Amino acid sequence: MKFTFVTLFPNLIEPYFQDSILKRAIDSNFISYEFYNPRDFTTNKHKKVDDQMVGGGAGMLLTCQPLFDCLDEIKKKNEDVYIIFPLAAAKPFKQNDAKRLAKKKNIVFVSGRYEGIDERVIEKYANEVFSIGEFILTGGELPSLVMADAISRNVENVLGNADSLDVESYENNLLEAPSFTKPENFQNLSVVKEFLKGNHSKIADLKTNLAICKTKYFRPGLVTNKKFK
Repeated sequence: MKFTFVTLFPNLIEPYFQDSILKRAIDSNFISYEFYNPRDFTTNKHKKVDDQMVGGGAGMLLTCQPLFDCLDEIKKKNEDVYIIFPLAAAKPFKQNDAKRLAKKKNIVFVSGRYEGIDERVIEKYANEVFSIGEFILTGGELPSLVMADAISRNVENVLGNADSLDVESYENNLLEAPSFTKPENFQNLSVVKEFLKGNHSKIADLKTNLAICKTKYFRPGLVTNKKFK
């Protein structure tokens, strides 16, 4: 899996890949990443990549020419390119999207800045557009990184124990059940007693029930299975 980030600020993204699981995945060649800066493609002598909005409005938009030339170059150099634009005005990014996109070979994230991107760039190049939440950020770098992380975890061999994916939140339309570690009692706060008895069947049933309760409380819209209602 290769991630290509189109951004004016690669330094906002790169440090995240320098530690922990993603660094190990890169060192093992399970994933890779690269950056393209639209400023390197602009024909403007001042390296300008933004302009005022046609029809008026506050703020500046990233213009067509640098992004057209940048994305054309990426498509020319890479096979099976799949281009994603993080946008506030888009469908929500979900766990099933992360799992589906983990099967792609080369995902390109195009990060907007200022008031966004000229719509013609999105119309011409986007394979999909996603929002990571109902809020506004200063740029598309964080959403790109969030999606890249979520996708990476579903790439084969990236996680040391692939079974951990099966019990995470949003699998089977449930949030993950509460988890505990040692000590069994800390400042008069105790682990759920049933978890200590070693009956794995009962523990599994209890975790399912706790997951259902947690989901009904925090995300009732997820509980679509009739047996969970």
